[in-house]
Amino acid sequence: MSGQPTGSRAPARAGREAEATLMDAVRDAHASASMLYVLDTGGDALWLAVLTGVPRHIAAPWTRVALTDPLPVADAVREGRLVWVGGTEELARRYPRPSLVLPYDFVLAAAPVTDGGILRGGLVLLWPGSHPARLGAEERTVVETSCRRLGRALRWAAEAGELVPCERPRTLTPEPDRALGPPEALAAFVDRLPGGSCALDLNGRITFITPEAAALCGADPADLLGALPWEALPWTDVPEVEDRYRSALVSKLPTSFAVLRPPDTWLTFELYPDASGISVRITPGAPAPRTPEPGSAPPAGPSRATVLYHLMHLAATLTEAAGVKDVVEQTADQLIPALGAQAMALLAAEDGRLRVLGHLGYSDALVERFDDTPLTPDTPAARAMLTGEAGFFGDFEELRSAHPQAVRQVGLESWAVLPLIASGRPIGSLVLAYERHKRFPPTERAVLTSLAGLIGQALERARLYDTKHDVARRLQAALLPHSLPSVPGLEVTARYLPAGRGLDVGGDFYDLIRLDDTTAAAAIGDVQGHNIDAAALMGQVRTAVHAHASAGAPPDDVLRRTNRLLIDLDSDLFTSCLYAHLDLARQELCMATAGHTRPLLRHADGRTDVLTVPPGLLLGIDPEADYPTLGFSLTPGCVLLLYTDGLVEEPGVDPDDALDSLRELLGRTDPGDLDALADALIRHVPRPVDDIALLLIRFQAPCG
Repeated sequence: MSGQPTGSRAPARAGREAEATLMDAVRDAHASASMLYVLDTGGDALWLAVLTGVPRHIAAPWTRVALTDPLPVADAVREGRLVWVGGTEELARRYPRPSLVLPYDFVLAAAPVTDGGILRGGLVLLWPGSHPARLGAEERTVVETSCRRLGRALRWAAEAGELVPCERPRTLTPEPDRALGPPEALAAFVDRLPGGSCALDLNGRITFITPEAAALCGADPADLLGALPWEALPWTDVPEVEDRYRSALVSKLPTSFAVLRPPDTWLTFELYPDASGISVRITPGAPAPRTPEPGSAPPAGPSRATVLYHLMHLAATLTEAAGVKDVVEQTADQLIPALGAQAMALLAAEDGRLRVLGHLGYSDALVERFDDTPLTPDTPAARAMLTGEAGFFGDFEELRSAHPQAVRQVGLESWAVLPLIASGRPIGSLVLAYERHKRFPPTERAVLTSLAGLIGQALERARLYDTKHDVARRLQAALLPHSLPSVPGLEVTARYLPAGRGLDVGGDFYDLIRLDDTTAAAAIGDVQGHNIDAAALMGQVRTAVHAHASAGAPPDDVLRRTNRLLIDLDSDLFTSCLYAHLDLARQELCMATAGHTRPLLRHADGRTDVLTVPPGLLLGIDPEADYPTLGFSLTPGCVLLLYTDGLVEEPGVDPDDALDSLRELLGRTDPGDLDALADALIRHVPRPVDDIALLLIRFQAPCG
């Protein structure tokens, strides 16, 4: 078809053109399955429109694919190139998320579908695992030609007002290209074969079954036709049965398994798939056990279903891991029971050297031997980091053959060395060690490689978190006073405690300013918010207060001028602040507040007062705001506590009750050691919900 469809049947013809082109692509490329995606109207996601060769429920997790998702079709469409994945291990390494769901033997190509330079969607083709690891030149030509034809068909569909179904994609079934012969001849042919036979469609439902097959299964043929085996035959409702069925569907390779039919009858099922369904042979008895190789131990460890459960649990916990320490701990806690391993080590590269981030089951002496060594391919862990390729070693001879300098820990027999891939590059490696000989079959290698990909992504996020956390805390420290000045007649200490484990920088601040030999000023405040903007504004507020105080302004003027500065800065953040002027010669304290928490004054006899300063508006709201002052008398031995609201905020506790509790604690605690008193006040809030800053000032004696 060379021209655009016209007329009333144009939409249907446009849709059929896309479907016919998709079927041609599968046939001409000798592929086993395909999926056609269309770009949604927003241009940021792909919707699965048509598929063939796999049932809808297999493709369900990828019905909608965001262009930012770590999936082959998203990469192909976003980057405008053909993406080739040449096997199970490569899929697990590059795309661990789909590999965990489909750890089967297949290869795939994904390519963008365009028309006249306009992006229309994406095409995915799958081949059986027997396909070579590289895409052939003829196959590439088929993919490129098909994408051009599909782009034209999707344009026609859009122009004709037809949108290919998205929420429920169409499933196409290829027409058989062989002569089936008369039904009687086929039935006679099947009946002559030993055992029983049945056929499954792509959705797993039984479409044909011989009387002998039904008899072996202990069921009536009428009850089996149209049913799913694991629903009609409860004894087949075990993870291996559906897993083998899914493996046959995706890989298009024969597979088999044995199931016990209660009470004591073993049946062997052999599955032979093609693009239209699965043929099944059923014979009595279990497959003969394979003779183990000399020196090998019988396989041990959790089942695949158990492994996947643990891996999904690990994936969920890794999303909550904050720093590198969390990732290491979660990996160690989850991997050992999930995989039956006896030892693990998590490593990364830092400044060209190999660093052990964490380990379990290895001796400290062995770990120290490799930690901080040059990053060269001499060791398995470093090689995996440098090449991005996994290494699997069934015994120490295999390991030493590949790495002559390998060192063995007594009691360990097999090793899996996996690269940790993030953003398309190796950032570390994971070493798993087992006390028994292991062969590492392809499905297990795929699961392990997928797992390493999840850990690699979590590790990259964790290292970024740790870096941001360190920068944030350094910024916080730089904006707070490095030390407090010495003022005759005063003893002073301060504390700052960030809340929780978040990355955000708080806006709490404090300051002590020596004005002359007999006067000083103290300030404490809290900028709204927890981010870089709040920290920057906090630095400006503290600088403004310090400058106006040093210029000799009284408390009300200090706050008034600082307020005008914030108004001029046009910030959308508000700030609370309390400013205190201390006249030691006159033993007087004068304070003004801009919506800040009320200070406490502990007298020498332990009596403690809440100082109620006339309230003023928060800084940054009203340019004409006034900040009235109030004076208090000072006596030797009294202690002034200035603090931010994190010290009195507790979930479910009335603020007045929290303030009374703080006042009582201050009154009954010996103020002889201000540092000990500050620590006691901080411990008073075991899990602060907000940052805490406090300033303790003790008046020793009048100055004159």
